[in-house]
Amino acid sequence: MNELELKYGCNPNQKPSRVYMEDGSSLPIEVVNGRPGYINLLDALNGYQLVRELEHATGHVAATSFKHVSPAGAAIGIPLTDIEKKIYWIDPDTALSPMACAYARARGADRMSSFGDFISLSSKCDRETAQLIRREVSDGIIAPDYDEEAVEILKEKKKGAYCILKIDPSYRPAPVERKQVYGVTFEQGRNEFEINRELLDNIVTKNKDLTDEAAADLMIALITLKYTQSNSVCYVKNGQAIGVGAGQQSRIHCTRLAGSKADNWYLRQSPKVLSLPFRDDIRMPDRDNAVDLYIGADYMDVLSDGNWERIFTEKPDVFTDEEKKEWLKGNTDVALGSDAFFPFGDNIDRAARSGVKYVAEPGGSIRDDVVIEAADRHDMVMCFTGMRLFHH
Repeated sequence: MNELELKYGCNPNQKPSRVYMEDGSSLPIEVVNGRPGYINLLDALNGYQLVRELEHATGHVAATSFKHVSPAGAAIGIPLTDIEKKIYWIDPDTALSPMACAYARARGADRMSSFGDFISLSSKCDRETAQLIRREVSDGIIAPDYDEEAVEILKEKKKGAYCILKIDPSYRPAPVERKQVYGVTFEQGRNEFEINRELLDNIVTKNKDLTDEAAADLMIALITLKYTQSNSVCYVKNGQAIGVGAGQQSRIHCTRLAGSKADNWYLRQSPKVLSLPFRDDIRMPDRDNAVDLYIGADYMDVLSDGNWERIFTEKPDVFTDEEKKEWLKGNTDVALGSDAFFPFGDNIDRAARSGVKYVAEPGGSIRDDVVIEAADRHDMVMCFTGMRLFHH
């Protein structure tokens, strides 16, 4: 199949719409079920590149949850802790394959942003992964292969219309890519730069103790950023992105946005949140919304009289700012990647409040010395990669 006609483009008024291979070759994707949309395919093709690189760099299967051409979460397939199972609404006795673990982590990082996502997997989608996906609100999935049982499970979603795409893992795109904006054709070489361990060798801080685990987390951050709309930064811990700040014009706003998401990920693990007395009839998306409000500034939206009764069996206590600050002190050894240099030390100061210990950024700012000084003040390990990772 050389071309695929789509219902419409980014918006319903943008017709006609299609994807096709300019060189006359076959598309590298097969539609197993459903009908993909324009944005679905943008998410699918960007997401698959991300997870393919993650698996190559780390040796672990990988998954990502994409929304509007940026990842809400990305992760590798290492086992979940009991606490992580709880905050991702997974029964402690549920069997989880490595791919299921990768997906649970990718989806669980920022469950609010992942609502209605497009999923990308680096390897075969198995039954355990499909069982997790079945519970979630999602638009579709792309993977190089599927177990038969996994396909049957996924076909049950969206009244049989769930989009299932299969991609040829041997496909390699042309080295030059093109796109049009306002009738003008842009052309550039594909970003084939490989992110690996050696990229982190230039440590510019006094603290040079970069552990293998931290190096893996920094690689995950940088690969995630390679497919995130710029400006962007990414916080990673224990093999998963826990906060992605995408598409901000100011880098400090990226750092704040991603840092607040990382904070929320950790706050969800606090005893006060884990013990919230939800009613049995509250669905997972509504629980996610309630938790997000409870740990945020608008907590009275779920705790006021007339509201809490619709969600909880009894009224929870307020999670005070003092309690949250104390709990967040336990989030340590977080890795942070940036797609371009930090121009000011305020980014480092903000990152430190979210437990960042390891940083990878290109370097090259006229204020590099100020940024290094800030990192030294927080006893961080910072690597200058020398490589910018803008993505548009």
